[in-house]
Amino acid sequence: MTRAPLVSALARPSEPTSKARRIGAIALGSFLAFAGTLHLTFARSEFQAQVPDWVPVDDDVVVLLSGVAEISLGAALILLRKRRVPVGLAVAAFFVAIFPGNISQYVTHTDAFGLNSDRDRLIRLFFQPLLVLWALWSTGAWKALRAAAKK
Repeated sequence: MTRAPLVSALARPSEPTSKARRIGAIALGSFLAFAGTLHLTFARSEFQAQVPDWVPVDDDVVVLLSGVAEISLGAALILLRKRRVPVGLAVAAFFVAIFPGNISQYVTHTDAFGLNSDRDRLIRLFFQPLLVLWALWSTGAWKALRAAAKK
């Protein structure tokens, strides 16, 4: 895939989408905005437990910044209908970027969010790729990437 078709797909307004995808994007956006709000309020310590030790920034700063990012991405999923594809790619990238925190929670046996066994923490790891797919599907980003790859 050359960069030109992909850049072109990202630059132009997104094509209309199905009702199911729109509902999926709104649901994911609502989930992200809610989770981001939890980052900034009463679940901060739970989210701090997921910040890997090797991250060279204070855990609380990471949690606050990721909370702001989640609220922003959630709002973008809901409000920026004509920019669904780049927003979907950004949301998918965000889910990939925070995955090391989930891995760290599993590897370090850290309890948080009711995940107090290795089995529960391992099961959770399998949900992150589903979130990536949800972001790509609900925004039409998956379709746009495939179309750009064909050009």
